[in-house]
Amino acid sequence: MAFIGFVKSPYGPGRTYEEIIEKLKEMGFTVEFSKHHWAGDLPFGLVMAETNKGPVAIRWSLGKEFSIRLEAVDEETYDGFVEDTLEYINADSG
Repeated sequence: MAFIGFVKSPYGPGRTYEEIIEKLKEMGFTVEFSKHHWAGDLPFGLVMAETNKGPVAIRWSLGKEFSIRLEAVDEETYDGFVEDTLEYINADSG
């Protein structure tokens, strides 16, 4: 099973990444590997993690307080979510 998620965060990229990983652990995920994509001038990014429950991709953006929402999806939906987000980040950072 794969998961996609959405986060609102009042923090910068580094702290947001740390908060996302911590929340995943609180939700019962064991994070085996993770990475973070963002462009310095954009107020959002993508955190990807390999976990004991399957791959997780979380799109984050700035918000007033930290919130997280996860949903289980099929591999095709997961792949599309990751591709679309990375394409948008790369297109806008150049």
